[in-house]
Amino acid sequence: MALDPGIVPEGRRTFMQEVIAATPGGDPHLELCLQCGTCGGSCPSGPDMDHTPRQLFAMIAAGMREDVLKSNTPWFCVSCYYCVVRCPQEIHITDIMYTLKRMAIEEGYYRESSAAEAPDFSETFIDFVEHYGRSFELGLATRYHLKHHPLGMLKMAGMGLNMLIKGRMDLKPTRIEHLDQLQAILQKAKELEGKD
Repeated sequence: MALDPGIVPEGRRTFMQEVIAATPGGDPHLELCLQCGTCGGSCPSGPDMDHTPRQLFAMIAAGMREDVLKSNTPWFCVSCYYCVVRCPQEIHITDIMYTLKRMAIEEGYYRESSAAEAPDFSETFIDFVEHYGRSFELGLATRYHLKHHPLGMLKMAGMGLNMLIKGRMDLKPTRIEHLDQLQAILQKAKELEGKD
């Protein structure tokens, strides 16, 4: 039986009902989780997560808001959708991860996660996509390391040089054709999201 978060007054919602209501695209079927572990077993980032998606969903059901929103699990999700494809209950796992990221940022819990730098990395990536239509790896890595791990740039220098020599990385960003069309799409998405 699917929960209808619209029926429950916002102040009385369980944490699970809040997550379901905050996930775009309708009911993500979170309450149908069987705890089978297929999601975590399918995840390429699973070993880096402090909780598997299955564990995170059990924590959501138990109302462990703070622990869930401090978890690095949503930040390590690479949005490959492999877990969604394999889920026997068709739970919208990736969409739920995006919801948890938003909630962690809104409530400030991401700062206490072991992936506390992830939102900044994400904003830098988005900035390049909005201005050039694609990522710019050298700029992304440089901004990230200068801000968070200046000495880490030295460790990356050898790999970066090899990538440059092999033509796998550009020295300057390049714009895609028809960037104005992409920017119009992104602007419309922001308007629909209410973040204009």
